[in-house]
Amino acid sequence: MDKSEDKQLGRRNFMKVAIAGIGGLIGAALGLPAIPYIMGPALQKESDDWIQLGSISKVELNIPTLFKKTIETQTGWINTEEEISAYVLTSNGQDYVVMSNVCTHLACRVRWIPEKDSFFCPCHNGVFAKDGTVVAGPPPRPLDRFESKVEDGVIFIKRG
Repeated sequence: MDKSEDKQLGRRNFMKVAIAGIGGLIGAALGLPAIPYIMGPALQKESDDWIQLGSISKVELNIPTLFKKTIETQTGWINTEEEISAYVLTSNGQDYVVMSNVCTHLACRVRWIPEKDSFFCPCHNGVFAKDGTVVAGPPPRPLDRFESKVEDGVIFIKRG
């Protein structure tokens, strides 16, 4: 080997290292900012555990009152809108019971029938009492209940 071959090999190795280094810098410049962008939604905590339904002034004594609320939920990169409906009942104006309006049989929507003083599920004739217990039909259990709280005259239900 003579000196010209050593210099040529040195330059060739230098170019390989330089190109790999520049490529690595470009990759890091593009890749590092992308990590929080990709991982961010997966690491976010649920912003609010309580959902505001509305004012308790709308609830009459011993009459279930339907509240509807549309909420946006983000799971990873997927944003979904969901409508939550619930009946709120109070017998004394102090204690509130919040029940789902979804039948426990096949998840049909129940509605309050004031003349019958009960909830009725139109799909399979399920009937629930004012407090959500099963009176007739195929539902296997009472209407589901939400954990609730009242703050400043507004009723909230726990998410989940």
